[in-house]
Parts: sequence; C-alpha cells; structure tokens
Amino acid sequence: MNQPLRCAAMALVLVTVAQAPRAEPIGEVDTVFKLIGPDHKIVVDAYDDPKVSGVTCYVSRAKTGGLSGAVGLAEDKADASIACRQVGPIGFVGKPLAQQEEIFNERLSVLFKKLRVVRMVDKKRNTLVYLTYSDRVIEGSPKNSVTAVAVDRATSIPMK
Repeated sequence: MNQPLRCAAMALVLVTVAQAPRAEPIGEVDTVFKLIGPDHKIVVDAYDDPKVSGVTCYVSRAKTGGLSGAVGLAEDKADASIACRQVGPIGFVGKPLAQQEEIFNERLSVLFKKLRVVRMVDKKRNTLVYLTYSDRVIEGSPKNSVTAVAVDRATSIPMK
C-alpha cells in the first residue's frame, strides 16, 4: 500500500473510532468476592442511540473478576439485559434509519465474543425495538434481551 493511501486509511479508522458510540458507566455491584484480583460484577452502562436523539439504552451485563479479569483475558458471560427509554424529545439525526441496524458493540473477550445492540423499526406501530445479544466468531449465543421505545404517532420514523 502506498503512503498516501495508507494515511487515508488510517485517518478513516481514527474518525470511525472517534465517532463510535461509547458506553457511559452508570454503576456496578459485586456478586462474588475474589481474594486475588477484582470481584465478579454486574455492570450497567448507558448508550445513547447515535441516530435517534432522546433515546438511551441501559445494558446490564456480567463482568468476570479474578486474575484473568484483571488482565483482560477473562471471557465475560453471555447474559445481558437491555432497557431503552425516551430521555428527551425524540429526533432523527442524519440519514433515514435502516429497517435493522447494529448500533453498538463491545468486546467481551480478547478474541471471540462481542456484546451487540441492534435497532429494528416496527413501522406499523411507529416503534423502535432494541435487541441485545452476544456472539462468538465460531458459535452464536441464543441469550438475548429485547426492549422497545414507542415514538409518538405525530413523529414519523424516517426509513430508507
């Protein structure tokens, strides 16, 4: 790859990373005491929908403690729960929404597992449906959670 092309690719990666939604930690509770290393926890993070202003999703998930958890080598459990709520006036940012779109993902292990949040549009009911699940590169996980945010009928959801 030539130098200008390499620089352009690196700039694109940096812009994408800078714009990626970030989890905002809300709180955590310890579930198991570990003598060495951090305890096992349940953490709650908030994610603002990047294309729908006024909607925040709260995701709770297990976080593995112990020595492997302390150095980032532990694989967190696939269990997660989601609750998305209207936290302000709902507005649509930028382009129309796709029928289904992944809006957040976060690594749960060094190589294999990600926690994902997908937004779906229920046009008939004028509702945004959010699904969270975790997956693996080789084998998916059926553990999931779903929530919905009804949009006032006076506000039409713009779709592609």
